[in-house]
Amino acid sequence: MSYSDEITRAAYYNENHQDHAKNAESSPVASVRGSMTHLRKDRDTHTKDGDRKRSIGEVLANASLAPAQSLWTTEASGYVQLRIDETCPEEPITVHQMFKASVEKYGDLSALATKKEDRWEKMTFAEYYHTCRTVGKSFLKLGLERFHTVAILGFNSAEWFFSAIGAIFAGGIMTGIYATNSPEACLHVANDSRADIIVVENQKQLDKILQIQNMLPHLKAIVQYHGPLEKKLPNLYSWEEFMELGLHVPDKELDDVLAVQKANQCCVLIYTSGTMGMPKGVMLSHDNITWTTHHASRAGDMQPADTKQESLVSYLPLSHIAAQIYDLWTGIQWGELVYFAQPDALKGSLISTLREVSPTSHMGVPRVWEKMMEKIREGISQSGYVKKKLATWAMSVSLEANQNWANKNEDKPFLFLLADGLVLQKLRAELGFSRCLKFFSGAAPIARETVEFFLGLNIPLYEAYGMSESTGPHFMSGPKAYRLQSCGKVVPGCKFKLADTDAVGIGEVCLWGRNIFMGFLNMEDKTRETLDEHGWLRSGDLGKVDEDNFLYITGRIKELIITAGGENVPPVPIEDAVKKELPIISNAMLIGDKRKFLSMLLTLKCACNAETMEPTDELSLEAVEYCQQLGSQATKVSDIVGGKDKEIYRSIQEGIDHVNSRAISNAQRIQKWAVLGRDFSIAGGELGPTMKLRRSVVLEMYHKEIESFYTE
Repeated sequence: MSYSDEITRAAYYNENHQDHAKNAESSPVASVRGSMTHLRKDRDTHTKDGDRKRSIGEVLANASLAPAQSLWTTEASGYVQLRIDETCPEEPITVHQMFKASVEKYGDLSALATKKEDRWEKMTFAEYYHTCRTVGKSFLKLGLERFHTVAILGFNSAEWFFSAIGAIFAGGIMTGIYATNSPEACLHVANDSRADIIVVENQKQLDKILQIQNMLPHLKAIVQYHGPLEKKLPNLYSWEEFMELGLHVPDKELDDVLAVQKANQCCVLIYTSGTMGMPKGVMLSHDNITWTTHHASRAGDMQPADTKQESLVSYLPLSHIAAQIYDLWTGIQWGELVYFAQPDALKGSLISTLREVSPTSHMGVPRVWEKMMEKIREGISQSGYVKKKLATWAMSVSLEANQNWANKNEDKPFLFLLADGLVLQKLRAELGFSRCLKFFSGAAPIARETVEFFLGLNIPLYEAYGMSESTGPHFMSGPKAYRLQSCGKVVPGCKFKLADTDAVGIGEVCLWGRNIFMGFLNMEDKTRETLDEHGWLRSGDLGKVDEDNFLYITGRIKELIITAGGENVPPVPIEDAVKKELPIISNAMLIGDKRKFLSMLLTLKCACNAETMEPTDELSLEAVEYCQQLGSQATKVSDIVGGKDKEIYRSIQEGIDHVNSRAISNAQRIQKWAVLGRDFSIAGGELGPTMKLRRSVVLEMYHKEIESFYTE
């Protein structure tokens, strides 16, 4: 469909939106919405902001939506019915409408901060919006087609944000490509999404695209946002050349495109990180983004800038929904100040950046929190006797006080206040958390040991639970909704149910709400598998809820080990127990699906190469200290593997025996184990981009070692 056709269609539709609102009440989704059509239209209760709540009929009558007959679609240009009901009656808006509203409120406030030559350069929300408009016009000049994609390949930066928003403003769809992707993986995303334009960070990322550009039939241009172009090539632009293009495109051309955008159309593609098979394109609508950004972030107690401006450091991959919602979209919604970390953030510079900017909020994936924990432990162990004793005392007082607060909602005693003031505040300041009040963990389950360690620093890690297919968080923890090891409560306006529950109440977590995705791009079968006949999203995760509706994830259906004897074994609790028992262990992966007994692959904690982040043969300081306590002189992984160090192997066996002693059945005991020659890593392929264990990859990579467990 051309832009002119779409403008004509939009004008016709807007004239008839009252009829569409009436038709929506008799559509298939009406039966799922239940009693929403019977709401009184003269409701005059007030929201917190003092706005009158409107009935669903009024909301639909006033909303400018494209006509849709289904909750899902697999076409990039398709439309979906929005899941508007009495629990989430907010009027749907587009990304542009959200940004425009924020500029009106926060225009003069700083929005983005980039470090250049040891100085933070800041940009206001008004400048941010204007730059995104220019980028959108540049994309139009390069020939970006409606519902085709701008793919972004590189580390977090202001240009990443401009490209994402500018692509949407120009009527396209934005998608990120993980900076760690191989050229082949880049090809899959760019080809599947019909990328018209690819924006790359530097020469390293450009080289990947140049290898595959002849296999991309839709590719019209490549834009490089950092560094000079090493070689001038056709349709390759530096960022400066690219921005110049937009200055010569009339504002009206962009405004016409913005005018026809609807909240129930696709604007974002998130490619699942591919732990099982090729990544699928998760289609998210404007409403998915704008509704989730508003409501999930409030559930996490993020404050609007007119109350108190929040600040954060952007460093996690923006290709992943968690970082994109948290850094990019929530930043716009609430007027937050986003600082961009250095590209080597996860190689060691993150804490330096945190110390410089002192954010009010911080999010990490479990592996980031684990690495931070290991660093703090190393620092404490190297301290003098008095400082070490003081830190140990203060952390034990804080842990007990926070556990009592979490479990019984008790006030914290004076002794805790003393420990916090004397010791813990200084430890948090060393991490860059002197002003930080909210700490989030997402993207994967986090071990109890890690949670309790940070409680000892008076840092409660608020877990969130969700998926790319739920636009990120569906359950949130926060200051007012916190339980140990829980993902919190469902986001207001969202719903959940547990399907096929067992005798102890564990079932598959199923999700419903305005945040549920449109469908998988060009994958009808996969979409039908994931959405049931009533539109509920089947997560594939197993969970249970307590009497107060706090959610606890107990495992993943596909990860569930079913032994040859038919015993169902969730691997994560056993793996976490082994890591807690044995501080020398970095990764533990349980094996046993369709096998006679359980076995386990183990890796040792080691130092990483500062440049490549690949694990080295050198043991970490914590691991060396563990060895020394046992009388071992080992300093390298190779000193231990293959049974070379009898004392370490004996200690590992004792730790596993201790875990086995707490097993609920014989089938859940680890019978055999092996220590691998190197730790798991993103570079090695065993971990995904968010450091989540890729079990299928590990099974294939270490097939020989695994088979040796079961050879008679």
